[in-house]
Amino acid sequence: MEFKKIIKHSFTIIGKEGSTKDGPDFVRKLWDEANAHFGEVAFLAKKDQSGVFQGFWGAMSDFSREFKPWEDFSQGLYLAGVEANDNAVPPQGWVKWVIPGFEYIVAKAEEVGFREVLAYLSEHDLPLVGAVHEYYCPKENGQMYLFFPIRKL
Repeated sequence: MEFKKIIKHSFTIIGKEGSTKDGPDFVRKLWDEANAHFGEVAFLAKKDQSGVFQGFWGAMSDFSREFKPWEDFSQGLYLAGVEANDNAVPPQGWVKWVIPGFEYIVAKAEEVGFREVLAYLSEHDLPLVGAVHEYYCPKENGQMYLFFPIRKL
């Protein structure tokens, strides 16, 4: 297992929002909806110098929208979307979240599970200070990483 510590300053995501109150399959439905209508927001997405999208996020927040961890790690909000320019205005039916800057412990999802990272944080006296996010890296064929915030900037 490899864990990296990174700093990511505040960033914007535009996507489709839902909550655990929407039923057990809500995350898949959000991604299906976001992917089916991606053309509506693609022009707002951040891209690198070669034109590749910066990334796609499964961002999470508690119900207060303060980006705290989900209640009991099982109840909260989810945004399936793309990293966008900070001044982007979402089209109707889309939602904009501005994620605060954090220092994160990042782990490749295929190598480690959620509970394993929580155990690592506990073993190293690192607090979980915000909601965990999923990051899908376009440069790595959509490889998913888990971002665990350990310090708010």
